[in-house]
Amino acid sequence: MRIGVFICHCGSNIAGTVDVKKVAEEAKRFPHVVYSTDYMYTCSEPGQLEIQEAIKKEKLDGVVVASCSPRMHENTFRRTVEKAGLNRYMFEMANIREHVSWVGVDKEANTKKAIDLVRMAVAKVTLNQPLFPKSFKVNKNVLVIGGGVAGMQAALDCADGGLKVILVEKNPSIGGKMAKLDKTFPTIDCSICILGPKMVDVGQHENIKLYTYSEIEEISGYVGNYEVKIRKKATYVDWTKCTGCGLCMEKCPSKKAFDPFNEGIAPTTAINIPFPQAIPKKAKIDPNYCRQFIKGKCGVCAKICPVQAIDYEMQDEIVTEKVGAIIVATGYSLFDHTKIKEYGAGKYLDVITSIQYERLLNASGPTSGHILRPSDNKEPKTIVFVACVGSRDKSLGVPYCSNFCCMYIAKQAILTKDHIPDSQSYVFYMDIRAPGKGYEEFVRRAQEEYGVKYIRGRVSRIFKRGDKMVVRGSDTLLGTQVELEADLVVLATGAIAEEGARELAEKLRISYDPYGFYIESHPKLRPVETNTAGVFLAGACQGPKDIPASVGQGSAAASKVLSLFSKDLLESDPQIAHVNEMLCVDCKKCIQTCPYGAIEEKKTPMGKIVASVIETVCQGCGLCTATCPPGAIQLQQFTDNQLLAEVKAFFHA
Repeated sequence: MRIGVFICHCGSNIAGTVDVKKVAEEAKRFPHVVYSTDYMYTCSEPGQLEIQEAIKKEKLDGVVVASCSPRMHENTFRRTVEKAGLNRYMFEMANIREHVSWVGVDKEANTKKAIDLVRMAVAKVTLNQPLFPKSFKVNKNVLVIGGGVAGMQAALDCADGGLKVILVEKNPSIGGKMAKLDKTFPTIDCSICILGPKMVDVGQHENIKLYTYSEIEEISGYVGNYEVKIRKKATYVDWTKCTGCGLCMEKCPSKKAFDPFNEGIAPTTAINIPFPQAIPKKAKIDPNYCRQFIKGKCGVCAKICPVQAIDYEMQDEIVTEKVGAIIVATGYSLFDHTKIKEYGAGKYLDVITSIQYERLLNASGPTSGHILRPSDNKEPKTIVFVACVGSRDKSLGVPYCSNFCCMYIAKQAILTKDHIPDSQSYVFYMDIRAPGKGYEEFVRRAQEEYGVKYIRGRVSRIFKRGDKMVVRGSDTLLGTQVELEADLVVLATGAIAEEGARELAEKLRISYDPYGFYIESHPKLRPVETNTAGVFLAGACQGPKDIPASVGQGSAAASKVLSLFSKDLLESDPQIAHVNEMLCVDCKKCIQTCPYGAIEEKKTPMGKIVASVIETVCQGCGLCTATCPPGAIQLQQFTDNQLLAEVKAFFHA
């Protein structure tokens, strides 16, 4: 075998702490190596041309590049060797940047380690076999999970691109958190005014099939050919008949139902339409409050419904859709403020959350846009905002910043002054984080034009004194304790992962971080892709984001899907598991271990039951290889023999 070795300087990234020329000279002594050189930037166009020329001139049938992470450039170099006529899988990378130069300063030790890594890569490539991808047809439908602003943007972009879109939203209406907002920062424009037309476009688009009040039950298959089971939850109203007239809401005698859209700040009827601009504008019955379900008698809504849409016997329905790609845009939830007992949340009516305050500000909210204290319906004159409630707090398990809280506090303080001109707002904050376009100016406007007083310090306790709420904290700039009497306290709750995010991740077979947010394939180069082919991320399901970032990421995810579907055939990665049927004992350990459901049982012509790999589903993670007791299942290009060859090379055996 004839192997060529190429050592990269990577400027001073590698050469600064590794004797690159010595590594190249040592590589010439390795078995099968007929060519070895070093180059300043191997990933550059001239560097790649040098590799191609060497392959042709030296008649190489194996190539090793020692440079940076394979995660960054492996595909680049594989394409390079393929252009020179070599099978792309007759190539190996030795990572001497992240694994050597960036983690050590001893040049002699680093050089020795780099030589060992190159020696191991050479030993492995000698056992590589040419592999060839297989092509398969693509279903060009796309599933979007989540109907917030990111999901809607992704759905519209895909639909406008000619794709059929299945949009699944767990709530009765699309719109997400943005539909609950009064105004948006930093422009103070009406939230529903800019969101409403987009919602209508989604509801009326001929290429979008909408499933609201529905959840993902099961996902199987692989990129290009996913099968999705969707649970349409019972609404007890036939939406094919319901016209959204609202007569049932007017006549419903049960008027103390919890209102999730208004965040429980005021009750609603047992049968309701979430908000006036809801898409679809259909009624739903909450069986936890409906007298017909609780007592077995009432039926007022059924009697007065002009189209006879009420169906108390309705059951959940499972529907199946086939898609080729999935965009996850499930959004975020807000921290449960009642966990912080010292703030009196859940105990005092006049301590509310920022999203509840947003509903008080909103003209379609329970107070028609008038700011009134929940305890006595009086207009508050002194309002205290408390930042970072359930955010940047290790003791609560949320050490990260929630990104947009500083901005919506400033927005709400500005709106408060507009609603109540003689009011005074105070903000307790840790640090003001306003990195977006026009954001810093917006916060300064709140302070300078609207007179909002910012106090840098944490709040230690909130308690009631007469008809006032007392906010006790510190001012770290003045070095003093502060005690304010407020008519209303607003807790700026931080963003946390959406409820059920982890369970959905298991169904999608994608990764999530310790806080439940989904992990992208690469934080900089692949920010909307996951490590599961055909599954993309959009919006705050990946981490706290504001509206512009969510919209941008929704479009980015859609562009990735459109790019994926630009071909009628997709190629599967041949670096997958392979079963030696002679050694397989049908213990099923690989089937139980595989996180992608890529292994099944099959019967051989001889009647033996063995494991079989579904090539298009397998992601080449290697868990099955590590699990198999007799070693019957091997990962191509990472076989036991190849790994042992690397170990022997390391020990110079």
